[in-house]
Amino acid sequence: MTRSWILCLVFCVLVVETAKPASQLQRSTVTEGMVKVVNTFCCPRRLRCCIPDKRVAIDKSVDEIEARMWLRQYNAELRKRATSATEASWAHSTNMNPVTAAAAIQASSQLKEWRLKKRKETKRFTPAAYSEDLRRQFWLISLDGTPEDSNDLRQMSKLKNDIETLYSTGKTCRDENENEVCHPLEPDLERIFATSRDYNELQWAWLGFRDAVGPAMREKFARLVELKNSGAQEHGFGNYWELFEAPFEIENLLDVANDLWSQIRPLYIQLHAYVRRRLATFYGEDKVSTTGPIPAHLLGNIWAKWWGNIYSLVAPYPNQPDMNVTSVLLQKGYDPLRMFKTAEEFFTSIGLRKLPEVFWEKSMIVRPDDREVSCHPTSWDFHHHSDVRVKMCTEVNHEYLETVHHELGHIQYLLQYEDQPMLYRDGANPGFHEAVGDTIALSAMTPAHLRTVELLEDWPDTHESEINFLLRQALDKIPALAMGLMIDTWQSRGFSGKITADEYNREWWKLRLEYQGLSPPVQRTEEDFDAGSKFHIVYGFAMMRYFVSYIIQFQFHESLCREAGYLQGPLHKCDIYGFSEAGDRLREMLRMGQS
Repeated sequence: MTRSWILCLVFCVLVVETAKPASQLQRSTVTEGMVKVVNTFCCPRRLRCCIPDKRVAIDKSVDEIEARMWLRQYNAELRKRATSATEASWAHSTNMNPVTAAAAIQASSQLKEWRLKKRKETKRFTPAAYSEDLRRQFWLISLDGTPEDSNDLRQMSKLKNDIETLYSTGKTCRDENENEVCHPLEPDLERIFATSRDYNELQWAWLGFRDAVGPAMREKFARLVELKNSGAQEHGFGNYWELFEAPFEIENLLDVANDLWSQIRPLYIQLHAYVRRRLATFYGEDKVSTTGPIPAHLLGNIWAKWWGNIYSLVAPYPNQPDMNVTSVLLQKGYDPLRMFKTAEEFFTSIGLRKLPEVFWEKSMIVRPDDREVSCHPTSWDFHHHSDVRVKMCTEVNHEYLETVHHELGHIQYLLQYEDQPMLYRDGANPGFHEAVGDTIALSAMTPAHLRTVELLEDWPDTHESEINFLLRQALDKIPALAMGLMIDTWQSRGFSGKITADEYNREWWKLRLEYQGLSPPVQRTEEDFDAGSKFHIVYGFAMMRYFVSYIIQFQFHESLCREAGYLQGPLHKCDIYGFSEAGDRLREMLRMGQS
């Protein structure tokens, strides 16, 4: 080999090595002179040119290498910081007092400030030129509405904590045996709505909770909307709703949802009319009109989201056995722990993971007597060593058995994607996360499966019992679609300014009438704030996660039934229990997370 060829090779190696990030810190500069030397002396000698005429290609390569390293460090640091913030939030949710509140606010603010700082660092990168994986991670980082002003951030964190505390500690009080007794939402008021058929008692519970939480948070919520919009606009979104809907990755999300609803609405109208007639028969037409809206407090749920608790009033064939297994659970001595073990066994039967010991050690599955807690069922990821937990105040009944399966669906999702980078440790979209547990429940709550686990004994396989079962399913699934779309229509208009703060309640009930055909049991005014009675509005969730879930869970169920070899027969009779083929297919999807 001649000396000139050796010299060319040395230059090529020198330039390529110089172009790599030095010590994983900085992008090196490849000078025009070095490029010119290599191309002038090497290319004419038929040596493969290792340097282009311009620095663009090398800069692009180096930029992407540095971006990948930056993201690796970002994901590692995010995991540590998110763990600390989650621990503080858990401590407050399971022991609500001023000390834990202050710690949670501080931890949340610190995490948001760090993410804001790191987001600013991304401006030096050019994600459009990178691989799809890197582009997606940078896009996920961009989904941020943190105000850049530190005072606004602290104010937003405090307001959020204030209204969450108002919601979680709200109680309805009355005289009982000459003593004032105050009832929290969970489990007391929820139990009243599930079991009472006393028109006046239901009105008392409905009104009392809304009066306890709504007016006190109204101004705080309006200010929070302003701060959220301001933060979203600082990061390139038109308003906070645009940020809200972005993770769904569905263009014109509400338009798509309304189109789907227009196809389902005829069934809802039939269901609404049928239930309305049965309620009018039970309560009297002086309380329930057979041609107007249904009073919102009579549907077995404080928000009228699920109507299954009034099944006994509306069953088409009331002489058929009831598939509600509450009495059997109590008779067989079930407690919340056994309910969780029963649900876990379904997941492991299809080859999914057992719950780790930390779940049983640290979860809160019953309401403690010695402190205020947030009872709304939620699943938590602490981002290390399979530390996953559930927080809920479990009651031993049919409805909570289904909720336990739902929450363990979240937990299974968290466990399956735990090896993904932090930015990908989430559902494919928010609706996927909600759909997993419900998909399992579509099998677990069938009469066939309840017989398998000896919770249902005398269930006849007749046309009448099948119609009863399908109506019970419809009572829980179809109204939830209407409510989810109604709430997010209200939220989107609130964030966009189409609904202003001085008309929150009027527009709330206008939409409840339009989408759900419901009316308040007593007159409401702008002094009230009935949207504040809904957990997801207070805690800042898009209800589209449930709307999407209630559509795709049936698609998931159908696909898993095929994997289990269920190729014929009605879908509502399929039970994938024990079929590892279905579990393998589900696991494959869950492991992808949000990647």
